[in-house]
Amino acid sequence: MTHPKTAEEMINGAGPIESNLLPRLLHVTEAAAIAASYQIGRGEKDFCDQVSVEAMRRMLNCLDMKGIIKIGEGERDEAPMLFIGEKVGTWKEGVEVDIAVDPLEGTNLAANGIPGAIAVMAMAERDGLFHGPDIYMDKIVVGPQVVKYEKEHPDERIDLDAPVLHNLRIVAKALDRSIDELVVVILERTRHEQKIKEIREAGARVNLVSDGDLMPGVATAIRGSGVHMVLGSGGSGEAVLTAAALKCLGGKILARLVLPSVANGKSDEAIAKEKAEKMPRLEKMGITEKNINDVLDTERLVPGKDVIFAATGVTSGSVLNGVSLFGEGDSRAHSLTMGSSGVVKFTDTIYIHDKEANVLRFR
Repeated sequence: MTHPKTAEEMINGAGPIESNLLPRLLHVTEAAAIAASYQIGRGEKDFCDQVSVEAMRRMLNCLDMKGIIKIGEGERDEAPMLFIGEKVGTWKEGVEVDIAVDPLEGTNLAANGIPGAIAVMAMAERDGLFHGPDIYMDKIVVGPQVVKYEKEHPDERIDLDAPVLHNLRIVAKALDRSIDELVVVILERTRHEQKIKEIREAGARVNLVSDGDLMPGVATAIRGSGVHMVLGSGGSGEAVLTAAALKCLGGKILARLVLPSVANGKSDEAIAKEKAEKMPRLEKMGITEKNINDVLDTERLVPGKDVIFAATGVTSGSVLNGVSLFGEGDSRAHSLTMGSSGVVKFTDTIYIHDKEANVLRFR
């Protein structure tokens, strides 16, 4: 008797990065999230970010790997640690990996006690992640059911340059819903006012978020999340991290690099000034004025074959619960991990220092 693909086959089919590093990656994001959680609601976003960065870096340097930060806290002269190009890990043995990190995605959310802050990172083999600059990406994100629909209907595809209604119609057909049943997440920014208007005029519902559209992007690939599409421009690093998760879950992202001055409709003078400041760095990454407008899909953002992703909630959101602190350093963290094999885990971790003082409990 033949059997469907088994858990054993999926586990044994995982690549070396997923097999060796994904279990440890969970500890890295948990450490960053727990460090940040002590600063929730204190209004000090820079310090909140700092402690999460320091915790993540300490944990990364404990891993037997040869890691290079490709998406990080900024350029070498802008960030003291986890900067683009920094080497992390022991570098004594282990696999070679490229790394994308955001130790605290949603610094304002955490500092002000608002839902949706996370600690997140992804890894892939060398050259397996887009080496992106610290500018914006305009994007559209959808789930695997849309990908399946596009394969069955090759003439109907989501398009970054198409009117919002075009994309909503395709998503509605793919999900077997009407447009007025769709929910689109978009950052609440002045630059998105026209898109928000178009979404509502089409009949779909808008979920405005003040910060942090990475997890909503991941949520498009999770049935029952209540998120059907993510639109709009945000950080390029967040787009690459979203793409890493979608690579594991079967979703899709289309994105295009855009300078913040362009995205925000600044004057020609301001745009020229930003180009003069940033294009020299972009050109070192292979990004020129000729190709900066190229549309990047999931494969171009994450070409790797052995991809892993981990996220831990800092403040509770629609997908992940936030960290709970029990005193004396004890805590509980909720995380999502996944890899190219197709294995996805929601993990509820409890850290107990004194087993007598803090007895394990369900609630």
